[in-house]
Amino acid sequence: MLINKIGEFGLIERIKKSIKTDASVIKGSGDDCAVLVFDKKRYQLFTCDMIVQGVDFTLKDEPCLIGRKALAASVSDIASCSGLPRHCLVSLAMPKNTSVEFVDRLFKGMLSIAKEYNINIAGGDISSARDVTIDVGMLGIVEKKYLTLRSGAKAGDIIFVTGELGGSIRGKHLRFKPRLKEARFLAKNFKVNAMIDISDGLASDLSHILRQSSVGAIIYEDLIPVSKQAAGFSEALYMGEDFELLFTLSRKDARKILRKKLTDFKPIGEIVERKFGLRLIDKRNRERILQPKGFRHF
Repeated sequence: MLINKIGEFGLIERIKKSIKTDASVIKGSGDDCAVLVFDKKRYQLFTCDMIVQGVDFTLKDEPCLIGRKALAASVSDIASCSGLPRHCLVSLAMPKNTSVEFVDRLFKGMLSIAKEYNINIAGGDISSARDVTIDVGMLGIVEKKYLTLRSGAKAGDIIFVTGELGGSIRGKHLRFKPRLKEARFLAKNFKVNAMIDISDGLASDLSHILRQSSVGAIIYEDLIPVSKQAAGFSEALYMGEDFELLFTLSRKDARKILRKKLTDFKPIGEIVERKFGLRLIDKRNRERILQPKGFRHF
């Protein structure tokens, strides 16, 4: 059997079945970050992201922006758990004929975002490869009372997103700003029940929340903020690489956000019972079931 027959998430589930962890792991595979024991008031967050030439960037892209994206993706994972990034390791694989200047510019981008978010680049590894590949492992910290996962959405919750969706391949995927500030604001002022960052697409990542929380959802085309860079509404649903936050909270807290006119946070639908699955109400008030499509490596 080939991996393209079971797909990316089928492969992940197959691997998960063989993994055993001890009591130091509060939450393992299946969320944006692993959650580990740290101290009485805080958890440690641990995440990793790999970006690969021809999949996540091309050599025509500005190397500074490629390096920036390599770290920013992990910062976005930490943000989706309402934490703060602290330390990272960077592993870089590349062809032997890669110029030193290219590597210098890669790390210039990494260093700029590390400085912006007070992240220590504490080491890493270098190897040769046919294509440029950057792997980042990142540690963060989150107060126990602020931790948000994918698994807490409840029927009656309102679904929100930050920013606009779709068209990311036309530049945003290299220039996005991780929503760390917004995530911390939400955690300190509201009770967020579930949160994820949108890397694989709205439909796909919302489906992760629904599966982990054992609920369904209805979203409304009229409410979904579509980027000007998107070629159409389907890109807002399925393209991915937006790195915006997708989260749910109670109607009570949703009303607080709307009363305060916090325009960074846009309601797009509601959580319903699991039996309804994921549904879209289009602009003509027609209802259809959405498949959890989005970006897949296999």
